[in-house]
Amino acid sequence: MSKYRKREKQSSDESDSEEETRRDIKERDEFAERLLRKDEAKTRKIAMPAGSTAEAAKRLKLMETESRDKLLPELRKASRRQYLEKRKADKVAELEADIIDDEYLFDEETLTESEKRALEHKKQLLVLANEHEKARNLERVQRYHMPEAKGKGEKDDTVVDLTENEAPISEQSRWESQQMGSAVYKFGAKDKKRTEDHELLLDDEIEFIQALQMPGSDKIKREDEEEASRTVENNKLQSIQETQRSLPIYPFKRELIEAIKEHQVLIIEGETGSGKTTQIPQRVAAMSVAARVAHEMAVKLGNEVGYAIRFEDCTSQRTKIKYMTDGTMHREFLSDPTLDTYSVIIIDEAHERTLHTDILFGLVKDIARERKDLKLLISSATLDAKKFSEFFDDAPIFRIPGRRYKVDIYYTKAPEADYIDACVVSILQIHATQPRGDILVFLTGQDDIETCQEILQERTMRLKMSELIITPVYANLPSEMQIKIFQPTPPNSRKVVLATNIAETSLTIDNIVYVIDVGYAKQNHFNARTGMESLITVPISKASANQRAGRAGRVAPGKCFRLYTAWAYQHELEDNTIPEIQRINLGNAVLTLKALGINDVVNFDYLDPPPSEILVLALEQLYALGAINHKGEMTKLGRRMAEFPLDPMMAKMLLASEKYKCSEEIATIAAMLSVTGAVFFRPKDKIIYADTAKKNFHVPGGDHLTLLNVYNQWQQSEFSTHWCYENFIQYKSMKRARDVREQLVGLMQRVEMDIISGISDTVAIRKSITAGYFYHVARLSKSGNYKTVKHNQTVSIHPNSSLFQELPRWIVYHELVVTAKEYMRQVTEIESSWLAEVAPHYYKPKELEDSTNKKMPKVVGRSALNGT
Repeated sequence: MSKYRKREKQSSDESDSEEETRRDIKERDEFAERLLRKDEAKTRKIAMPAGSTAEAAKRLKLMETESRDKLLPELRKASRRQYLEKRKADKVAELEADIIDDEYLFDEETLTESEKRALEHKKQLLVLANEHEKARNLERVQRYHMPEAKGKGEKDDTVVDLTENEAPISEQSRWESQQMGSAVYKFGAKDKKRTEDHELLLDDEIEFIQALQMPGSDKIKREDEEEASRTVENNKLQSIQETQRSLPIYPFKRELIEAIKEHQVLIIEGETGSGKTTQIPQRVAAMSVAARVAHEMAVKLGNEVGYAIRFEDCTSQRTKIKYMTDGTMHREFLSDPTLDTYSVIIIDEAHERTLHTDILFGLVKDIARERKDLKLLISSATLDAKKFSEFFDDAPIFRIPGRRYKVDIYYTKAPEADYIDACVVSILQIHATQPRGDILVFLTGQDDIETCQEILQERTMRLKMSELIITPVYANLPSEMQIKIFQPTPPNSRKVVLATNIAETSLTIDNIVYVIDVGYAKQNHFNARTGMESLITVPISKASANQRAGRAGRVAPGKCFRLYTAWAYQHELEDNTIPEIQRINLGNAVLTLKALGINDVVNFDYLDPPPSEILVLALEQLYALGAINHKGEMTKLGRRMAEFPLDPMMAKMLLASEKYKCSEEIATIAAMLSVTGAVFFRPKDKIIYADTAKKNFHVPGGDHLTLLNVYNQWQQSEFSTHWCYENFIQYKSMKRARDVREQLVGLMQRVEMDIISGISDTVAIRKSITAGYFYHVARLSKSGNYKTVKHNQTVSIHPNSSLFQELPRWIVYHELVVTAKEYMRQVTEIESSWLAEVAPHYYKPKELEDSTNKKMPKVVGRSALNGT
């Protein structure tokens, strides 16, 4: 009897579980339908009736037929009048915008006579329209207006002397100018105030041997090489048309257009610098390329040409060409699965093989088969064109020859122990012994770049040498500082660009003749055994090494100095870089595929299938977060998570905040985490003051609450730039965080979340963080080290953390970074009982015992957040 009851109870539980799953799927589908209706309404709202006309239309439906027939003509007249009024206002605004655009984009000298007449005609029309509107306004007001009295000494026309009323320079502006100056540090010839000068003595020279030569383009003759060398010194400004004609792609313009017309899918192969980026629209550095193409088309950015990146959309109803990142393109699929609003899709820099791009390949391949009217262009360097062709059903390859000159490649005789020091020595060697031409140095990241810059400044401060201009470029550097790398090098000086691998393919920098390659790059790697992702320094591939060397042959015959041996190149470097899809966490990608209705992610059409263990781990993580159910189907919670362009854990943290009534605060924390590496700054001459200012923001509980405190105080200062300067906070990073926060709040409202503030309850805030990041939990062991709870991996609190000296027993962290140790960044103190509350399905009670061997109470139940 007891066995029967047991089976009956088990059957009842399974039935309840199935019913709950069906209910969740139904709610998920209803939620998705509401999102689609919102998107459709957003598209239709331009043509919808508004105001009194809309109300009249509603009343009209309720009237009797006879009354409705009598009223209908009047309503039509009223509607027509209202339409004409609105159309007139729109046309006047459009005319005014066109005049402003024309005056902004074109100098009067460059306009033809007919263009000048057309512009003058537009101005006259605008004057007449404005005068007509003024006359109508006067007709409406049937009373006399007393003219405004002028006081003694008052004049009708006020003359302002701008030189006397110039705005004072704020301390923040002065500091930003100083930072800009230090980022482009100049020394050498201009350093005339020094009393002690020393001759340049290259005692520490690196011995290189020339092993091979990269051949140049067959179209470049030997006599052209001398002329090319002279162009480095005499780089004159060219018009846009001349620049376009000078690109290798230009002679193939007609053939390319014909090939696009003839084939639905086309692979475009061309080396970096051939003109693919600006002459064929795609995603590389979406903002800068969109601005360049808008300039070439003589239109205002955001009108006919716009861009969309994460948390920023610069497009309008007039936009015809839209540049976007591959991640943003994923978001487009959620609202428009067949991409009906697009007639041409171009995926550029396909050879970079980012995770989002690899997923896009499979998605657009399916759409191209369904939509025969869609044109699909895959633009790549010469690395993987054949592979792309085979993947896209043997699509034809359109080859554009490059314009590369020959490059001499040199290797070190012996391995270098310190590649940064070797970099500095090589730069000085080139500067002292080689003809003119700028230097491009490939380093691994921001830390290496700043260290190299500092050593260079110290070693050259007292040396007699021609001017050397140091310009860094890396992802977190503000755009106004990045643009320094594109500025022409002044006469009698040399520019050295310290860059990450962003300069391998995505950027083309003029006048680079020398390249120094350290042979390393930073990559994200996901450890399937521990379930942890970390940023590590790894050797580059042969393909990357060749891309880097090719940078030296863009404007003249160049030289590439590799800080590793020829043997290492031949035997230690892989042929190609491992695609991201095979080495990073796939949680976000799998969530996107599930949201698009692709449930069988294992057999999805990948260009290179990811390892099965990484896919399985991603599915396990999504199941633990509650994004998918036991059948692998997406839950309502998962569908809501997919709307956020965030890591699944951060998306879960945001949604959990609704339950804990602190969504305002969690939105702020998520926004601050997006700029976390660039919030505080430490000027080298004010390190003590900067560290003290940072400590003043520390809040009991950890780094997440500290970031929240920083933002709230900035908000209380009314988003003051002066406040940022006084507290050693980077204003532009805070402004970026504010923009991200606004976008997140909009998305939270989109997924029907209640925006609630619970600032006084820090426990609720920390519980929300734990609900999203319960995978990232560590506890203090008896040995005094921190160990991750699930995998017993030794980790350390980062020295920059507010909890570095406190050593709380249980902590949750945002990310793991591998340098000298495995450091946890953005750490918050938690209690072990919270893990039993937010993730009882993931942690066993035994795992939550603290160091006093006191067992936690056994908790039976499902995830605290069920997605409703």
